[in-house]
Amino acid sequence: MTAEAVQAAAPRPAGGSSAAAPSDPGSLERAAITTSQDHGRPLRIAMLTYKGNPFCGGQGVYVRHLSRELARLGHSVEVIGAQPYPVLDEGVRLTELASLDLYRQPDPFRTPKRGEYRDWIDALEVGTMWTGGFPEPLTFSLRARRHLAARAGQFDVVHDNQTLGYGLLGGPGALGAPLVTTIHHPITVDRRLDLAAATDWKRRASVRRWYGFTRMQKRVARRLPSVLTVSGSSRQEIVDDLGVRPERIHVVPIGADTDLFSPDASVPEVPGRIVTTSSADVPLKGLVHLVEALAKVRTENPDAHLVVVGKRADDGPVAAAIERLGLAGAIEFVKGISDPELVDLVRSAQIACVPSLYEGFSLPAAEAMATGTPLLATTGGAIPEVAGPDGETCLAVPPGDAGALADGLLRLLGDPELRRRLGTAGRERVLARFTWRQAALGTAERYREAIALQGSRSAAARR
Repeated sequence: MTAEAVQAAAPRPAGGSSAAAPSDPGSLERAAITTSQDHGRPLRIAMLTYKGNPFCGGQGVYVRHLSRELARLGHSVEVIGAQPYPVLDEGVRLTELASLDLYRQPDPFRTPKRGEYRDWIDALEVGTMWTGGFPEPLTFSLRARRHLAARAGQFDVVHDNQTLGYGLLGGPGALGAPLVTTIHHPITVDRRLDLAAATDWKRRASVRRWYGFTRMQKRVARRLPSVLTVSGSSRQEIVDDLGVRPERIHVVPIGADTDLFSPDASVPEVPGRIVTTSSADVPLKGLVHLVEALAKVRTENPDAHLVVVGKRADDGPVAAAIERLGLAGAIEFVKGISDPELVDLVRSAQIACVPSLYEGFSLPAAEAMATGTPLLATTGGAIPEVAGPDGETCLAVPPGDAGALADGLLRLLGDPELRRRLGTAGRERVLARFTWRQAALGTAERYREAIALQGSRSAAARR
């Protein structure tokens, strides 16, 4: 498995009749609208992230923006993270809780030198990697438990960003404060899609071993007192896949940085440009279907071309499709660009596309809409909750359907007025429902509920 897949396989960045079903797009909107303002004293927050760099996936974006907005509300936020370390904004403290960084570039899957080993957790991390597993959720949780135990009383709440490791069990007595956990979506979904895409028994065996940590995450999730997730779709899947009781799960939508991702008429529109954010070697992102759609579109619109924000795969279905369809000159992959460069790239496109088979929320959809760029998106997972109604704030197509993607692309490329209307409506939708301030307000409300619940339990135990 490639280093890019290492990052993508990590949880990204969760029943019962009372759960909001995926077919209920209003569930996410209602949750966003009900968060108006934070009340009460400032909180001391420890935010845990075992993989927090915003350039390697949605987890890092979540930590960066949520921690910043919580700090702006007046809370004290300390992010405790492992490599790749988070990039944080002013007002947020970072505590580095180092792993052995086994998947770093340019030597992923490295074997550490003898002097690098510090304790038994390091030995466990290497041993799990040697046997084809992914150790970081477990080993980070064990290090975090030890770190927090040594600082008991310094935090009012511990917020785990989808580590779901055994080390985080045991309640406030083990961590020094009540635990709130974000599950963006169950990684069992990724496991199913990767198994379905495996071409032989060796690949399937490798996928099963790599995703071995999902068994731990399922056991841990069922014992969590308070779970946050980002959409009604993810909420239902957390109930179905992980067995979490629905009354313990709360939907708090995330959002786009609407100051950064905003329209700018001075950025010239590039004819035929389609932009997407995707990892070529992650099947659930659906990039292969967009590549096939582009081939069909170019038979009618030769200017059509695709810019992919993500790493190009050297082999696999996407690379094979590009070669088979003769699209090497029509598809560009860009990686490691700055935030302003990314925003200008999206602004320059005539269409932003989210071809995913599944998303727990879809930040790329919200960010593209925030720039006023018209969106073509599938109906996979929670995407409709973000993108909104077909023909009003986006064009929506079934997941995994290259023909439907091609039809949507051709329709948008040929209709400037439709692009303008969808772009304007998309921006308005994001401003009304999906901002990081709203996410911080909703999250702080759940912190206070967790603290109050723990207080009532402690009082009952003393009686």
